[in-house]
Amino acid sequence: MPEPQADDGKWMQEALREAAKGLGLTSPNPPVGAVIVRDGIELGRGWHQRAGEAHAEVNAIANAREIHGSEACREATIYVTLEPCSTHGKTPPCVEAVLEAGLSRVVIASTDPNPAHAGAGFETLRNAGIEVTTGVLENDGDELIRFFAKRITRGLPWVIAKTATTLDGRTTLGPGESRWISSEASREDVQKWRRQCDAIMIGGETLRVDNPSLTLRGVYAEGRPQPLRVIFTSDDLLPQTHHLFSDEHKDRTRLHWSQPLEDSLRSLAGEGVNGVMLESGGRLLAHAMSLGLVDELILYLAPRLGGGHTRLLPVDGITAELSDLEVTKIGPDIRLRGFFPDPA
Repeated sequence: MPEPQADDGKWMQEALREAAKGLGLTSPNPPVGAVIVRDGIELGRGWHQRAGEAHAEVNAIANAREIHGSEACREATIYVTLEPCSTHGKTPPCVEAVLEAGLSRVVIASTDPNPAHAGAGFETLRNAGIEVTTGVLENDGDELIRFFAKRITRGLPWVIAKTATTLDGRTTLGPGESRWISSEASREDVQKWRRQCDAIMIGGETLRVDNPSLTLRGVYAEGRPQPLRVIFTSDDLLPQTHHLFSDEHKDRTRLHWSQPLEDSLRSLAGEGVNGVMLESGGRLLAHAMSLGLVDELILYLAPRLGGGHTRLLPVDGITAELSDLEVTKIGPDIRLRGFFPDPA
């Protein structure tokens, strides 16, 4: 396999930035970005904007031709965050577009995680005489498609547990105090993460007590439907006047009543849901953790002591050691982000 060249990382970073524009917009497809370069000069770029529409490679080729003419891509290199598709779905295979454009080199971050397709695009391109370099910034590419990869390989969506606590690990404040533990800056930050997910899941107790809306607002709602709002519960006496049953987005609400959590998540994956944000109370979080169904944690730690009586994990004996921990200051709060061990 050809070794990466000096500027491959630089240009792949640009392709990854393009791909990130599609986070939350492309399900059930993954976000993908592409950049076309010749002799160190960028010719065009593109990203996959919506399922059923042109893929990143096609958009990048079109962009290069619009700027530089019909032969712009001849003998150029295309940087793609994910292996070009080799099968005909709602759009033609991207390998055909690469060959037709006359590109001479393809540099890829991630291999297609679908076992039925993995490596097929590489093989088609190499058989046609195209130089193919793989694995450039592969970890970054894999993180971008982690939602899609889990659904396509395991039939389950990627689950992000989001919560906020006081310094003493409480998820509620005392009587008469604000319902919000985290700051306004942290609540704004949550919108960025919600936008990446196709569904938000809560338990019946959270619905009754908090009456949440679970919506994207302002710029975060642009260009995509509202996420599905899933109530996972065994309670058949839910308040029908609450927002999830009565607001303008009530058609986006799903009631998953008295079923195993894994079955609930699999049914969402069957609807094309790649990513779920779990915004539940501690009991449902502990239950999901005990089953190995949580992949990622986003925790906002507020700079205060003396919360209410509710613990983050109200069940004893539930433990997990997170990896790749990120610590970020968000307003007055600290955002902790980490990954749960893979139970597979």
